[in-house]
Amino acid sequence: MKKLMFAAPLALFASVAIASDLEARVEEMMLSSFKANGIASLDRQKRDEIQKACSSPTQPDAETMKRLEAVEMQTIQWPANGDYWQGGSWEEGQRIALSGRGLTWTDNADTVNGGGCYNCHGLDPANESAGTIGPALHGYAKVRGTSEEIVKYTWGKLWNAKAYNACSDMPRNGFGGILSEEQIRHVMAYLFDPASPVNK
Repeated sequence: MKKLMFAAPLALFASVAIASDLEARVEEMMLSSFKANGIASLDRQKRDEIQKACSSPTQPDAETMKRLEAVEMQTIQWPANGDYWQGGSWEEGQRIALSGRGLTWTDNADTVNGGGCYNCHGLDPANESAGTIGPALHGYAKVRGTSEEIVKYTWGKLWNAKAYNACSDMPRNGFGGILSEEQIRHVMAYLFDPASPVNK
């Protein structure tokens, strides 16, 4: 019995040590395997706490998820003028949502980033090309409405999706510098404007 009592903590310690060593080796491999190329710099290989937690072999527990989400929630920048989408253009939002350009090693530093939203979401029902990783957003405002709560939630989700689900596959568009506040306003208009094809 005493042997078993000592064996369990030792096994746990050994597994933690192995996991820590493996993570260090993976980190080293990532940094040594990739080279900076154009605007794609090596800083992209450095993971923050939430990226480390969500790329580990085991999903973070509920308490850790909640703590990480609270930290990410603090990074959301709400529109300074309180305009979430009325000042945006759904046409420009559509262009942003359908563009996958920007931030790649083949792009110039002045290439305007797109959101690449269509890679994961169905948007305009007339668009045949759409991903299925995220939910279809057809009829976004028609289905969800335009209450202050849903408008703020959508802005926050576009700015930093990990504030709502720590291990979300959705990129941290605003926080990560992928889209500007103005671009997010245009995408919001694409989702909320009754004239947008999303809501037809």
